[in-house]
Amino acid sequence: MSKIIWKPGTMLYPLPAVMVSCGSAPEEYNILTISWTGTICTDPAMCYISVRPSRHSYDIIKRNGEYVINLTTKKLAHAADWCGIRSGADYDKFAEMGLTPGKASLVKAPIILESPVNIECVVKEIKELGTHHMFISEVVAVQAENELVDERTGLFRLNDSGLICYSHGKYYQLGEYAGKFGFSVEKKNKKKRKP
Repeated sequence: MSKIIWKPGTMLYPLPAVMVSCGSAPEEYNILTISWTGTICTDPAMCYISVRPSRHSYDIIKRNGEYVINLTTKKLAHAADWCGIRSGADYDKFAEMGLTPGKASLVKAPIILESPVNIECVVKEIKELGTHHMFISEVVAVQAENELVDERTGLFRLNDSGLICYSHGKYYQLGEYAGKFGFSVEKKNKKKRKP
């Protein structure tokens, strides 16, 4: 297998395509679509978003110290793309995309009701890293659609929601099941053949 040397860059794909909602009051509510996001700690639950300081949402998030990460689905792909291209300085993104700002449980920033999962975050630290500043944040609450919880087993079926991801300028719906955590070392139940 031959390989080429590529310039140093951000080649860690695919990435989540999420809509980040922010603002402490309806007149400043905004939505920012980003892919530079991820989990950084389990206990306490922490994550991050990286945002360019030139983005309209940057000052809103920095001033209020909170935001909501809203997971996106195939149904939300158009809105996610549009909210990533248009500026909240020029548009009311909730109104333009027909999205509903809902009440978060612990932060003032709104959730997007149409999103299957809303992750409420409080900023703990801002790291200025270059083109983007990283908002290191604690997850203080999570809201999820009732339909994603199996009433019989209590299991959370997030993968049934049609989540999308972002890879090299394109959006993809998550695909085929490839295995569960630990399947590589799982002991197989071998049935003995009867002689």
